[in-house]
Amino acid sequence: MYVGFIGLGAMGRPMALNLARSGTPLVVWNRTPDRCEALRAAGAEVAARPAKVFDRAGTVILMLADEAAVDAVLGRGTPDFADLVAGRTVVHMGTTSAEYSAGLQDAVRAAGGRYVEAPVSGSRIPAERAELVGMTAGDDAAVAAVRPLLAAMCRETFDCGAVPGALLMKFSVNLFLITLVTGLAEAFHFADRHGLDQRLLRDVLDAGPMASAVSRVKGPKLLTRDFTVQAAATNVLENNRLIAEAARKAGLASPLLDACHALYGEAVEQGHGAEDMVAVLHALESRTDATPASVRRSEAHAKRP
Repeated sequence: MYVGFIGLGAMGRPMALNLARSGTPLVVWNRTPDRCEALRAAGAEVAARPAKVFDRAGTVILMLADEAAVDAVLGRGTPDFADLVAGRTVVHMGTTSAEYSAGLQDAVRAAGGRYVEAPVSGSRIPAERAELVGMTAGDDAAVAAVRPLLAAMCRETFDCGAVPGALLMKFSVNLFLITLVTGLAEAFHFADRHGLDQRLLRDVLDAGPMASAVSRVKGPKLLTRDFTVQAAATNVLENNRLIAEAARKAGLASPLLDACHALYGEAVEQGHGAEDMVAVLHALESRTDATPASVRRSEAHAKRP
């Protein structure tokens, strides 16, 4: 039986390519057809429309941009939905709200299908290297059946219990990631505006206890002002929004996340949404440049004890 893969964006295409290269019989679809050519070259079948993927596959992986895209592909709310998912396993690997995923599970089960929530942590380069970190939630049997497929895309996969446990776990991870990268960008901005050698800052960070795989990737990008996308600022802003909404619904304080949300919103508004998440640097620079130095010194002096 074929495995289906729908959604061949910046993350989906390398993930699907790793599946195809592992020997998995694959049938794919993407809204923009030319994104399928690399998969065709790797031996995958290319379907003319989503329904053809479900015709061929017992398990269908969705790596789609948002809730509207998932609903559109599945024909949710139409009679086509049950015809597509009955007797099949739907694997939701994109990032949506936890409530949406729980509702989708209920709908898939009611139509006679199985559902696995399987978001991943990592950006384009880990996706290309099959080094993503997977998180799964759902019925034990469905998760166990999907786990070998995830092994072709992920370095390691963690069971997070019932839906929406995997998405909530991803939100927790991404909260740390977003605040970490924003703090790193602010550190480089601080060093730059004090006339420090940013290469030296990178070296000091790399030598110290705060170094991480993230800082060693994002630090050089900040140093050279390389905004080539790995994780787009627009996507980070959307993740930030989802996490903030989950925090509000649970009555949780998230002051660091809220500050990042504002900064990423400003970066996107300034036209940097398609750039890498380190483009939050632009928002920091704009805030600094919008405030006269004399005002900043006066405010600092006033805050001294």
